[in-house]
Amino acid sequence: QVQLVESGGGLVQAGGSLRLSCAASGRTFNSYTMGWFRQAPGKEREFVAAISWRAGSTYYADSVKGRFTISRDNAKNTVSLQMNSLRPDDTAVFYCAARVGPYWSLPYKYDYWGQGTQVTVSS
Repeated sequence: QVQLVESGGGLVQAGGSLRLSCAASGRTFNSYTMGWFRQAPGKEREFVAAISWRAGSTYYADSVKGRFTISRDNAKNTVSLQMNSLRPDDTAVFYCAARVGPYWSLPYKYDYWGQGTQVTVSS
């Protein structure tokens, strides 16, 4: 069982940066693939980034490549998403998620979810 709590969302101007963090409970955190997803109003939840349990592999949606960086610290049970060059279309609720097993970009493949944190990018 894993419980996830996101933090770090907020309001930022276009071109700015935010860093999201996800704190995970559970003794086997380092065995989970961790992902970040987002959901804008009226849209489906979409994949943003993921990182393998050994942090050796990272994966990104095309829309965020070169702007976002996912990282994890297994010793601290945290996963982070550094978001740079933010755009108004990045506005969404961002969710941290965990799954046992290898990377998938599909939300339904993830077993545990946080409550989400709002990111709003103004133009």
